Amino acid sequence: MKALLPFLKLYRRHLGRLTLGVLLAIVTLLASIGLLTLSGWFLAASSLAGFAGLYTFNYMLPAAGVRGAAITRTAARYFERLVSHDGTFRVLQHLRVFTFSKLLPLSPAGIARFRQGELLNRLVADVDTLDHLYLRVISPLVGALMVILVVSFALSWLDMQLALTLGLIMLLTLLVMPPLFYRAGRPAGEAITLLRGQYRLQLIRWLQGSAELKIYGAASAYRARLDETEQQWQQAQRQQANLGGLSQAMILLISGVTVTLLLWLSAAGVGEMTQPGALIALFVFCTLAAFEALAPVGAAFQHLGQVVASAVRVSQIIDQPAAVSFSQQHAARQAGMAVALEGVSFSYPSTSRPAVSGVSLAVARGEKIALLGRTGCGKSTLLQLLTRAWDPQAGEIRLAGLPLRDWDEASLRASTSVVSQRVHLFSQTLRDNLLLAAPASSDEMLTAVLQQVGLGKLLENEEGLNAWVGEGGRQLSGGELRRLGIARALLHNGDLLLLDEPTEGLDAETERQILELLWQLDTSKTVIMVTHRLQGLEKLDRIYVMDQGEILEQGHHAELIASRGRYWHFHQRFAL
Repeated sequence: MKALLPFLKLYRRHLGRLTLGVLLAIVTLLASIGLLTLSGWFLAASSLAGFAGLYTFNYMLPAAGVRGAAITRTAARYFERLVSHDGTFRVLQHLRVFTFSKLLPLSPAGIARFRQGELLNRLVADVDTLDHLYLRVISPLVGALMVILVVSFALSWLDMQLALTLGLIMLLTLLVMPPLFYRAGRPAGEAITLLRGQYRLQLIRWLQGSAELKIYGAASAYRARLDETEQQWQQAQRQQANLGGLSQAMILLISGVTVTLLLWLSAAGVGEMTQPGALIALFVFCTLAAFEALAPVGAAFQHLGQVVASAVRVSQIIDQPAAVSFSQQHAARQAGMAVALEGVSFSYPSTSRPAVSGVSLAVARGEKIALLGRTGCGKSTLLQLLTRAWDPQAGEIRLAGLPLRDWDEASLRASTSVVSQRVHLFSQTLRDNLLLAAPASSDEMLTAVLQQVGLGKLLENEEGLNAWVGEGGRQLSGGELRRLGIARALLHNGDLLLLDEPTEGLDAETERQILELLWQLDTSKTVIMVTHRLQGLEKLDRIYVMDQGEILEQGHHAELIASRGRYWHFHQRFAL
């Protein structure tokens, strides 16, 4: 239950709207009880009055009360749904913002151990489950408690003994049933939460790998595991449904016993009246109606097991300490960017071999260098350290003479442009995907940069910048995606340009065009390019050859060729 406390604090922001929703729910319940109670008494009293009471019995006032209660119940129910759901959606919105604000500083260190499908499920399905806390737990409990108090107080004016009997039975039901069914439903609720995440993760993996599974004949075996998980999930749901039916049966049983008890007690008299007449019907119908307020209580605490399990799963992510914390002091942006690494070492969590070991290098303002080496030698890790995705365990990194730890995040992001190995495009227009890098850019600037990277043909259709690129840019080729990534970097206009395998997977001509574009950049910009390809490296100021996290050689292309070392061997084997 402690796992819910951080999320309950979020309700304070919407306390007024949620409180109004609970009050309207109470009014709805009381109007419903009043309607059934008054109707039952009115029918009984009318039958007793008979034809003889046509001129002595007041038919108009009770009829008006019945209509008033019916109208009040309908109106209160409508506004209660309106206010409660509006408040719930606002809390859910706030909860998502809160969760993502906690998540962003953790990326990538804090979320690296979670698989993508699992992380998505925790941040969507589990966060959505937390909104049950108000609608299915808090509101029904508060509503039931207030109904017990109001009904007992109202009936006490007629008969204190009968009112206390009804109130005590309802209060005991409210105190005993929720913890009883919480304990009974907790295993099923936790199982539903865990199996839901497991099933969705397996489904995503099955859909993504369906082609390979078909090719190698493993589709049926994998589908069998998926079906087994689904059956376990459905079994947990059946258990929870059975408990829900049991809770309703117990409420009906307690209600029936209570009605019988009150009917027996009231037969001897109500208050000072030895012949209570229609008042017996009033107590009976009031009891039946009042127990309707307790109907959601047992089922509510079954869902609490799901809510707590979801809260724990979300907390496992957001309660982690951030691996990287930025300075709060603003670092002034400078023209150009010098980079210096001094004895930098870094190891990924749960790995014994260092990804980077004792690396030292210096890049002057406006220099263009390459980090060359085979896959897994530590090149991309160095770029991640420069962007502070991680912090090194040893050594120091300095940008523009300032230790990297002293840069605030906004200044670092503004000064750095990155072209990653995988350029992601959102399912939006071409304009929207470019404006991510520079929101203030005009259409003329966007058009110019597309022409600069050789993507002018994307503007030749009628839609132009309004063309829909599709999820992940599926309508574009690999070369076009790379060029769009470079276009974003040019629009962002950072003084330090970091390129992670910018020509990987491209044909020789496209690779040559992209490299020519990079060499034409403003001479004040510092460029660090990670690659394992050799084309165009002779135009760089310096080349660093890496292996097993260490720098083995450095120098200009001609110097490294003349030294006949590792770079020369690379060139002999792989140069085009």
